[in-house]
Amino acid sequence: MRQIILSTFIWIAFGITALAQVTFNITSVPANTPDGAVLYAAGNFNGWEEGSSDYAFTAAADGTYTLTFEPDPGTLTFKFTRGSWATVEGNADGGFLPNRTLEYGGGQLEVDLEIVSWEGDSPGSSTAADNVTVVAEDFYMPQLDRNRRIWVYLPPDYTTSTTDYPVLYMHDGQNLFDAATAAFGEWEVDESLNALFENGDDGVIVVGIDNGGAARLDEYSPWVNPSYGGGEGEAYVDFIVETLKPHIDENYRTLPGRAHTGIMGSSMGGLISLYAAIEHQDIFSKAGIFSASFWFAEACYDHVGDRGKQEDMRIYMIAGAQEGSNGQQVADMMAMKQELLAAGFEESEIVAVGHPDGTHAEWYWKREFPAAYEWLFGNLTTGVSEDARDFMKGVEVFPNPGGDTVYIELPEEKPGLQCRVFTAEGKLVRLIQPDGQRMSLTGLPPATYLIGFYLKSGHSLGMKRLMVQK
Repeated sequence: MRQIILSTFIWIAFGITALAQVTFNITSVPANTPDGAVLYAAGNFNGWEEGSSDYAFTAAADGTYTLTFEPDPGTLTFKFTRGSWATVEGNADGGFLPNRTLEYGGGQLEVDLEIVSWEGDSPGSSTAADNVTVVAEDFYMPQLDRNRRIWVYLPPDYTTSTTDYPVLYMHDGQNLFDAATAAFGEWEVDESLNALFENGDDGVIVVGIDNGGAARLDEYSPWVNPSYGGGEGEAYVDFIVETLKPHIDENYRTLPGRAHTGIMGSSMGGLISLYAAIEHQDIFSKAGIFSASFWFAEACYDHVGDRGKQEDMRIYMIAGAQEGSNGQQVADMMAMKQELLAAGFEESEIVAVGHPDGTHAEWYWKREFPAAYEWLFGNLTTGVSEDARDFMKGVEVFPNPGGDTVYIELPEEKPGLQCRVFTAEGKLVRLIQPDGQRMSLTGLPPATYLIGFYLKSGHSLGMKRLMVQK
């Protein structure tokens, strides 16, 4: 009897296991799908292998595709490909499509799905400016044995000048220039820089590096998060430093030195940007850190302390009070600022701004990009930069510490000169048109401030530090 009961239990268990399966039915694919293409599912149920034969769909004569597999219950995260991340599915505009998710509680589940486009197949809705091009769709990353699309923005006068330009490296290239490839809206980096150029800015080259989709979390952190991945960030940064930067410097008119090289990103891109800047202070002198995911790896704070200050830097951080619970993103940013100060960086090298309306979204980063760019690259662009440095050497602000009134001594007249007063954290608190040499600071509470000097065109000449006492 015991043997019969045991056998019955085995058959029941087998039956339950056999019923634990998910079937994906792809009911339609884009019209430009190649004849005979094999479709695959890649997700957290197969280690994100983009072309695994065990997860290949079976094509039917009516143009539909079917895949049945047996995942563990839980949240399934996945995408469809034609065998590689270079042929991954896209959104309705041919742009980046976030991971699909499906809550699977066990048993048999059948789901009908559609593939609306293949990423990169835009229906003509590109918003990229004419001075944005793709360096390569499949630029090889030897440190990771992967390929990636690389974008480049060139200043409007690049083809008609002989000027060498600073370079800013940015992550999540899909979201920087083109709405057709951006999942949640673009940063409009090209539009912002073109507008600044029209107002007197001398220009910068921007290199955009597409994220790796499912590999994004792994590549954007050198430290492993047990729940989310990571661990490939060092290799990813080595790719930028050892492979991509030399290629850009060789093929474009750049100012290759650290004084003219920056790195910028948001969210996980902010985390990897700070890591890159601190780890390679010999390469980067400036970093834009937007809504950084410092929570992903607490070791990022120790890394700053361990490496310490080796070179002068400019670090511009922003975070929104609407990010995280109870403004946690802003608190994390301010904790990082304190870590940077403890590591030897000066107040004047760090901007850390919290915005009450800031959310974890492209619209926020788009809005804040111009200010970050101007602060990071102020006095470092070509053309008038040397004149600006000479001008600022002769600027005196006194008394310092000061009270309600201070005086400015200029080495020469600058018609339309405007002064902008910032807190030490980089928050703009006052615009002032100097009355001769006199500048009123009435109403400003005692604190340390930065006074920025700007031409009528909006071009930054530089900053002076001022302590206000009452």
